[in-house]
Amino acid sequence: MFHIDIQKTERFTDEKALREARKTVQQSSEDLDNRTGKGSGWLGWQDILQKPNDALLENMDAIGAEIHQKADVFIVCGIGGSYLGAKAVIDALKPEFDDSGPEIVYAGHHISGRYLRQLIRHLEKPKSDGSPKQVYLNVISKSGTTMETAIAFRVLRKWMHDQYGDEAVSRIFCTTSKDGGALNKIIKAYGYRKFILPDDVGGRFSVLTPVGLLPIAVAGIDVKQLVYGAVSAYQDLNKDRSNLLDYVSARYALYKNGYAIDLIASFEPALTSMGGWLQQLYGESEGKNGKGMFPAVAQYSTDLHSIGQMVQDGPRNMVETFLVVDDTGQTVIIDKDNRNYDGLNYLSGKSMEHVNEKALQGTQQAHLEGGVPIFTGYMSQLDAHSLGYAIYYFELATAIFVYALDENPFDQPGVEAYKKEMYHLLGRNNG
Repeated sequence: MFHIDIQKTERFTDEKALREARKTVQQSSEDLDNRTGKGSGWLGWQDILQKPNDALLENMDAIGAEIHQKADVFIVCGIGGSYLGAKAVIDALKPEFDDSGPEIVYAGHHISGRYLRQLIRHLEKPKSDGSPKQVYLNVISKSGTTMETAIAFRVLRKWMHDQYGDEAVSRIFCTTSKDGGALNKIIKAYGYRKFILPDDVGGRFSVLTPVGLLPIAVAGIDVKQLVYGAVSAYQDLNKDRSNLLDYVSARYALYKNGYAIDLIASFEPALTSMGGWLQQLYGESEGKNGKGMFPAVAQYSTDLHSIGQMVQDGPRNMVETFLVVDDTGQTVIIDKDNRNYDGLNYLSGKSMEHVNEKALQGTQQAHLEGGVPIFTGYMSQLDAHSLGYAIYYFELATAIFVYALDENPFDQPGVEAYKKEMYHLLGRNNG
């Protein structure tokens, strides 16, 4: 269903380093299973797969289908793990240029007034038949006070009430913690519908909770297939974790050997946002006390024409992690052109997927010869089940890798540093 090939990393480590890495990683895996590692109270992302909540999935599917039918625009208002997981799945599985169902847009993931003003203008622009757009809003925040999300929600909440009056209450959905926090106070005051993010699940591990499931269901994607793909991974990796531990061990050995950047790349544009989700999963989990690999994202072959030179001939402190789909299910056949001005007739009769695959293989070989260790993650199909499987694989691998670093995979103390300085400059303590 999903596995990672490490063969193109082997020349960059030796057997002794790999043995030592595997020993450390094996202990980290046991610490995770025994719940003796740091942050062991934040393992709810595993618990939800041990006993899947079918009633919740059916509820998400029913509400998502209702909004899917009624809405023209569905706003996902959140930042970090509150939207990246949902965006990764939606971008991977919702067909490009598909105008069925609502347009999914995002807010609260930065502090650009220009963007928010233009979003509101877009919402206010009538449909082609002259009727107003039907808009629904889902705000996602455990605390309700994260600056980016809270500002956007305040502005959009007012717009919704101005636009729809009392009906706005039935169009606004809040995903937050069970108790406490500013968002729960707002829910109580206005009567918005609420979905709960379990207290023991951190944001970047929350895509398989209502945080991700509601937007994904609204997009028309089968959330049960997604979650049960992750359940399959949970069960499989409890029985046999050898491939995953090989991957984590090789990555850890390379890290110990001075490799400091992990470039997450794909030749399939639908997986670019998956790279964005992984960027947060890796970055917030690993980056502590001067440790971890810096995660970056590239979309090939597009970015081969921008950063390809740096990857090929730049500093040799980078690994690449490729995300590959064995069967995308769609392609285009290249026709013969009698005049052949572009010189492409040697490709006539071949599919674009064939060309893309050769571009992948050629890029990997060139980068390998240029001194870049390469991991390749293979997904059998681009569907909900396979994507759910890959999500859990990466969550588990991340937790074990960070335990090997002797850090807590589930906190992010450094994120508070910019907030502290920002709040000081804004005069937050002055009321």
